[in-house]
Amino acid sequence: MLMDLFYNCCETDNKCRVHFNSFMLDVHAKIHELKQLVVPDYRSTKPQPFDPIPPVARAISEKSWLICFDEFQVTDIGDAMILKRLFTQLFDNGVVVVATSNRPPDDLYKNGLQRSNFVPFIQVLKDHCAVASLDSGIDYRQKALAGKETTYFVKGEFESDPADTIFKYLCSKENDIIRPKTFNILGRDVEFRKTCGQVLDTTFEEICDRPLGASDYLQLAQVFHTVIIRDVPQLNLQLRSQTRRFITLIDTLYDNRIRIVISADVPHSQLFGVTQLDDVNALDENRMLMDDLKISKDSENATANIFTGEEEIFAFDRTLSRLAEMQSQEYWEMWDRQ
Repeated sequence: MLMDLFYNCCETDNKCRVHFNSFMLDVHAKIHELKQLVVPDYRSTKPQPFDPIPPVARAISEKSWLICFDEFQVTDIGDAMILKRLFTQLFDNGVVVVATSNRPPDDLYKNGLQRSNFVPFIQVLKDHCAVASLDSGIDYRQKALAGKETTYFVKGEFESDPADTIFKYLCSKENDIIRPKTFNILGRDVEFRKTCGQVLDTTFEEICDRPLGASDYLQLAQVFHTVIIRDVPQLNLQLRSQTRRFITLIDTLYDNRIRIVISADVPHSQLFGVTQLDDVNALDENRMLMDDLKISKDSENATANIFTGEEEIFAFDRTLSRLAEMQSQEYWEMWDRQ
């Protein structure tokens, strides 16, 4: 809400407000485009280094001198390794950054892979930004939900699935038929079996048990105004990849004010069964990734949050809070006011 007030009060056209994940996806896309345009000199045997960061930063600066970030968080090593150079260039170009985050600067990318290479960025951020803590200890989203109608349903508590009724009602408002839809996202075909106009009726397996990421979910947010997710299990660190995707999905849908309906195995308050892994090497995916990265189980990087699930545990509360707000009538009506 504070970010809404601030951004709306800034009387300039050279401003943008963006979720940090979306911003970094766009940065990586721009870097890729620039690298494709570079024509190497095959006659030279010397290295031909090309740094795409300055022109990318310049393009961003020319478009917006004020950038407001929602959910400034760093969980991806690809983002972590370029942030210092990127933001140094942005600040040198006169860009002003305002951001919301669940972590103070010193805790960004906490326990991340090769974090020592990321730490200098923290000082750059602190040198150019004033840090203010607004944590009151009260989750107003959860508090507002009490006693209200919801769009989160526990399977087995109803004779007929409420998601079916909602889907039929929403379909009656669409000028389309129920059919599958395929998207081409970054060169990949991603199909969803049941859509109708701007309504997606999907399952947890279809949307979170496949190798999908932020770019895929952002595409869905640009096409659909309502997403129905059925058969959501209780999540835990044994399902860490699926849980991570679910967290990213909810973040993306929330940021774009997309309506959501959920049919789950357990109540909203029990959706995340957080249990710490006794052995970070126990999961096959951990062992395979550690082997690929040549990380031994006794090294410092073996305790990175990509293996321990610490980032997912931290994000659970935020996701539950957002799910609470997304069930409210006020949130549901936001789409009509856009």
